[in-house]
Amino acid sequence: MTKTVLNVDGMSCEHCVKAVTNAVSALPGVSNVAVDLKAKTVTVEHAPELSLEKIKNEIEEQGYDVIS
Repeated sequence: MTKTVLNVDGMSCEHCVKAVTNAVSALPGVSNVAVDLKAKTVTVEHAPELSLEKIKNEIEEQGYDVIS
């Protein structure tokens, strides 16, 4: 498993946490998603073959900006 930490702007409440967690968790190869509102990060544990671009796209489709 690979652990990726992304800085995400625009998350502010529990709804944001659920939206991002549910969307990213649905991707094949994702084993865990942790959203930290204070740090504005999303940590994703995933199979190495899952591209970072797919994870970013899924978060951005929920209406949030992936900074890195």
